[in-house]
Amino acid sequence: MANITLYTKNGCPQCRMTKHFLETHNITFSEHNINDEPQYIDYLKEKGFQAVPVLEADGVESFSGFRPAELQKLAF
Repeated sequence: MANITLYTKNGCPQCRMTKHFLETHNITFSEHNINDEPQYIDYLKEKGFQAVPVLEADGVESFSGFRPAELQKLAF
């Protein structure tokens, strides 16, 4: 199974929808909330992201936003 990291922030509807999708499909992931861990803001900016959620997974191109079609690829 892919190693998945999800970057989120408080009050973000797309973050909640992405987390809900992963949880309901029993996809294990680690979460970093940029409100609680602001050190990840610069990391995401360096990667070219300007909004969360951002999902990184082994073997899958990183993406931002709630993308059910991309998330479905992780649900083996």
